[in-house]
Order: sequence, then structure tokens, then C-alpha cells
Amino acid sequence: MEAVILAGGMGTRLRKVVPDVPKPMAPVDGKPFLWYLLKWLTGYPVSKIILSIGYMPESIINYFGDSFLDIPVEYVIEGEPLGTGGGIILAAGKVSEPDFLVINGDTYFPVDLSKLYSLHTRNGGYITVALKRMKDFSRYGAVECSDGKIIQFHEKKLCHDGLINGGIYAINRKQIMSQHFPEIFSLEKEILEKSAGTGDLRCMIFDDPFLDIGIPEEYNKASDILSKGKEVQR
Repeated sequence: MEAVILAGGMGTRLRKVVPDVPKPMAPVDGKPFLWYLLKWLTGYPVSKIILSIGYMPESIINYFGDSFLDIPVEYVIEGEPLGTGGGIILAAGKVSEPDFLVINGDTYFPVDLSKLYSLHTRNGGYITVALKRMKDFSRYGAVECSDGKIIQFHEKKLCHDGLINGGIYAINRKQIMSQHFPEIFSLEKEILEKSAGTGDLRCMIFDDPFLDIGIPEEYNKASDILSKGKEVQR
């Protein structure tokens, strides 16, 4: 498995509590948040990690260098913010396998990546999305699925019990690279929402802890959640 991490965020909403670092480098118990994501990946047979970075790239490169616990680390640098879709396309140029994982660099959702990747490759799909079961939420749009396929993405509104996009994907490299997209685009808007209901989007539901450090309230929970050090089964 090869993993792309989208780590180009500036973290504007975190500036009051975490100034002058990219959002994925926000400190948690003395280590960058991104460190915990990479550490989680070491519990799986990941052969390469590709970081798509933009804001203050040197701070990430200088910290992680060219490997993390013996896993090679490579970088692509966005000259300007490319959006989630543009960042993925840029990083996919360094992917050598037919399928690869994509992980948002500002969320922690420690799902079983082997199960997600296995489902994706077994079905030969375009994109497989990790979904999170959640109660009483309004910050995220709900996802409707049936028989392991995503039917529709709903707008953000209060939902008492539903599924959200967990920000982790298994993607077929050939399919995404063969399409024509603008240099700057959103994976969610231009691919996921438009592919919903076509049968191209598969999904897998997980109940693992979910943490989004994009806002201070969630970031303040990071130490408690990450310090528990959930063990990942190979």
C-alpha cells in the first residue's frame, strides 16, 4: 500500500491557539499532529508515504526528512492551494501502485486500512470511502449509502443519526489520472458528489474515534484521544 496525506492546510481557524505552523504540524503532547498519523500508518504494510504540502513546507520536510520509522517519505509541494482534488492529482504522480490510499492531514480516524484497501481492490472500484457513524451532528454533511455503494451526499444540517465522510479513501490511480480536471479543484465537489449514485463510489462503515483538529474545540480534545494510543492490528 502507498499512502498520500493531504497536509497543505494553513490552519487559519487554529491561529489563535497554534500560531505560525501548518495545521498538520499543530503540536499535541510535544509532537506534531501529523506525527500521529504517520505512526498509525506504520501499523500497516505501507511501502511509501507521500505528503502533499503547501503552507510552510520546510517545517514539515525538516521534521520528517526522507523516512519515518523505515517507511520512505516523499513530498509534492503545491505552489498555490490546489484543493483536495488538485493535491491528490499532484501526489498521484509519485504513486507506483495501481491503487493508493488518501488521508486528510487534519483528521484522525484510525480505521482498519487493510480492510478498506482489501475491499477496494477486491471490487475493482474507482473510489472507496471510509464512512464514520455519528450521532447529533451538524458540522458535516450526511452520506446515504446502500449495499456498500454511496447513493447521495446531503448538505450540512442537524442529523440525529447518520454517516459522514471520514476523509479516508482508496483510489484507483489509472481512473483518476485518466480524467481531465482543472489544476485546482475539490475532490468532494467535483468527483465524489458527481459520482454518487453511479455505482463508482463504494464505502465501508467504521465506528473508530474521529477527530477533526480544524477548529479549536476539537483540537483541544486531541491530547486525550491520541494519548490513548489505539493499537492497530496488522
